[in-house]
Amino acid sequence: MTSEYSGTDNASTQKKASAEKKEKPWLSIVGIGEDGFEGLGRNAIAAIEAAEIVFGGKRHLELAAAAIHSEARPWPVPFDAEMSDVVALRGGKVCVLASGDPFFYGVGVTLLRRINADETVCYPSPSAFSLAAARLGWALQSVDCVSLHGRSIDLLRPHLHPGARIIALTSDERAPALIAELLTSSGFGQSEFVLLEALGGQREKRRQVRAADFAFDDIDPLNVVAIDVVAAEGARVLPFAQGLDDSLFEHDGQITKREIRAVTLSSLAPRRGELLWDIGAGSGSIGIEWMLSHPSLRAIAIEHHPERAERIARNAEAFGVPGLEVLIGAAPAAFEGLPQPDAIFIGGGGSEAGVLEGAMQALKPGGRLVANAVTLEMEAVLFDAHARLGGSMIRLDVSRVVALGSMSGWRPAMPVTQWSWVKPC
Repeated sequence: MTSEYSGTDNASTQKKASAEKKEKPWLSIVGIGEDGFEGLGRNAIAAIEAAEIVFGGKRHLELAAAAIHSEARPWPVPFDAEMSDVVALRGGKVCVLASGDPFFYGVGVTLLRRINADETVCYPSPSAFSLAAARLGWALQSVDCVSLHGRSIDLLRPHLHPGARIIALTSDERAPALIAELLTSSGFGQSEFVLLEALGGQREKRRQVRAADFAFDDIDPLNVVAIDVVAAEGARVLPFAQGLDDSLFEHDGQITKREIRAVTLSSLAPRRGELLWDIGAGSGSIGIEWMLSHPSLRAIAIEHHPERAERIARNAEAFGVPGLEVLIGAAPAAFEGLPQPDAIFIGGGGSEAGVLEGAMQALKPGGRLVANAVTLEMEAVLFDAHARLGGSMIRLDVSRVVALGSMSGWRPAMPVTQWSWVKPC
């Protein structure tokens, strides 16, 4: 009896010790500001001092030099997004230095794609966004925080609404002038434009001007731009509603019209993190509005005509969704090698052989497919699919008021037949 109890107790102890060993963090992630060593807390300093290897950018390593008692290893050039050097040291005493808050557009997010959270301990410092809000007296929860570091400044466009406040983290000293130019050319030149440089350090500087009057030089590469948005009459404001005005898009007539687009996007029902294939994309309006619904959404616009594909890319930039992928090719051959979609829209070319069947085959189980028809040929394809597979079929008729001499009357647009289908799981 005693022997049995002792064995069980030993097994339990060993299991507990094994779990503790497994869960013990080996990687410290330390956020450091421009105030360097002096701005670090006691635990963060201890983590740097105890590390056998300290990773970081050259600037970070210099800022923390007083606490580094071992090997300081700068990030490789080009930067390795797989963090292979860090992962290879799993189980050792490793520290990674990052700017400010490592988990707010920081390297911490990149690390945890390869390393479990229970293997790490993080000591954040205030982010550039927090410091900027504190300097300006802005409520951070009411501010649109946008990272433009290594990303297109066009990402600002969906945030440009009258009365909005934006804090944008930039890549370099050239970005502020480009942002001011974007604001001015889009009708927001009277916006209050605040340039905050080297926040938290001895070189910290604040300069303020109307966006249209921006002419600063000798800008520190470490800068944040804060914008108090003012819109002039006719400014390019992108409403939050689906079904944006057709005039906002560059197109050659091949565009899913506003009212039809609103219904189509409702039928597509975008959800967080999903991928859309927009087949026969025309102007790209469906894929663009899909991506505007949420920053996590992705879309691939498939367009056979090269000139339209170029137009789609320009529209994507103008609407602040430069991540829209544009593929020049004809369906269904263009489907080869593409990531599996959560939703598919067929707006053009759907009556061609193999397009609808190929799209249905490619769609994820539980995914949504929406197809619009304006021709009798495509309508026949959709009626057949509806008869075989079910789903929802609706007909959309829109009329607009036009001048008839000295009076007015209704002019109907071409009716649209829409089939919506959910692929069985």
